[in-house]
Amino acid sequence: MSSNQPPGYGYPQGGSGDQNPYGQQPYGQQQPQGQNPYEQQPFPQQQPYAYPQQGPGYGQMPTDPALAGMPPLAGSGQRFVARLIDGVIFLVLAFVLFAVFGASFTDPDDLGKVAVVSLLVGVASFFYEALMLKSSGQTIGKKVMNIRVARLADGAVPGNAAWARAGTYAGASVVGNVIPCVGFVVPLLNALWHLWDKPYRQCWHDKAAKTVVVKA
Repeated sequence: MSSNQPPGYGYPQGGSGDQNPYGQQPYGQQQPQGQNPYEQQPFPQQQPYAYPQQGPGYGQMPTDPALAGMPPLAGSGQRFVARLIDGVIFLVLAFVLFAVFGASFTDPDDLGKVAVVSLLVGVASFFYEALMLKSSGQTIGKKVMNIRVARLADGAVPGNAAWARAGTYAGASVVGNVIPCVGFVVPLLNALWHLWDKPYRQCWHDKAAKTVVVKA
């Protein structure tokens, strides 16, 4: 039998010693000599998409230890509508009391009766808010809007801190009624303060009671 093997079997006969025995360039090196064979980054080196960069999430409050584990803070619109609902309740009460006392804003002789009605409505509003927040953290308006008042320290129901909260709110309202012309600025500032307060969105009555308003 001849010792010569036909071409194509075994190792190639002769040729350069660095020739690939399979007759082709290694995978990914088919470009001409001298040219970078890796014009594109191989897949393992591609930047992974994975998760987006973390930090304060889009539309979220900055992380704060005092809010850890608590629901998101209530929105300004929710708080406004909740207060409006509670206000309508006491507006109805005021009309009832005006009818009972036969008082009229337009009659100068009824100023005493108007003062009594205003005092009764104010006292009723104070106890309504304090007692309801003390027990559940919610007034009727807040229940409708699915928000609640919570202690800043641990997110619990305000408890006795509700008295300080209701008292501060009522006090601001009293100042607004007592001081003519400019007195209204005090309760107005109290109500709007949460719009620029960071990071807890607190009004003055929240700061006094160390509470926040969160989604229930």
